[in-house]
Amino acid sequence: MKIRGAVAAGIACLAFGIFAMPTGAQSGAGAGTGNSAPAQQQTAPPPQSSEPSIMSPHVARTQPGQLYRRPTEKEKLRNYAFDTVGPYPLIGALVAGGIQQAYGTPKEWGGGIGGYGPRVASNFGINLVTQTTRYGLAEIFREDTLYYRCECSGFGPRLGHALISTVTARRGDDGHRVFSFAALAAPYAGTEAAALLWYPSRYEPMDGFRNGNYNLLVQAGLNVALEFIWGGPHTLLSQHHVPVVSSVTGSNKQ
Repeated sequence: MKIRGAVAAGIACLAFGIFAMPTGAQSGAGAGTGNSAPAQQQTAPPPQSSEPSIMSPHVARTQPGQLYRRPTEKEKLRNYAFDTVGPYPLIGALVAGGIQQAYGTPKEWGGGIGGYGPRVASNFGINLVTQTTRYGLAEIFREDTLYYRCECSGFGPRLGHALISTVTARRGDDGHRVFSFAALAAPYAGTEAAALLWYPSRYEPMDGFRNGNYNLLVQAGLNVALEFIWGGPHTLLSQHHVPVVSSVTGSNKQ
């Protein structure tokens, strides 16, 4: 019980740190979740579209060739809200809950709609803790953990960029890339919270760590999707326009 209380208190402190941030201030930067030599970021940013989209609020300004600038506290708070309670976390929780339902894990939650609901809520909670930890620690370490698409070309370099962005961030006014403890720790914080707070009592910290490995792979997969599938020009949905889908994801923004 002491461990569960400490975990809950830590999550609450991180959430308070995010929501207590002054909206007029700016924090340090660093890329989270390309290779970012300052010379690569010196071109003037193209005009941004005001057309509404449920894509991440920063997709319009995190494209290759744009001048890097640190996100404001208001922008980070908006992106945090999108990443925690937006449409993609909800869809992810529904899909993950369905997979767990098929395998019957945890078995104590049973089957049918009575077991599916807790599994969906659990995955939503894991993402909530993951993103709260990522944004909270990034604020403490003055990092920018938004995902910035690669300045490079070619499948291999772009894939490598997406994967390395899973554990790196931008820092400083020039947005140079650094290893990010916030990006690495966040996936494990989410699954540890589940194991210690709401999973059946047989689950232990080692179970949370093991599940954290899968959560880290999920975060890497999301970055790969942002690089290749949706997320602006030169992604799959921008090259092959799918009515409604491309507009919803923002991939038809040129």
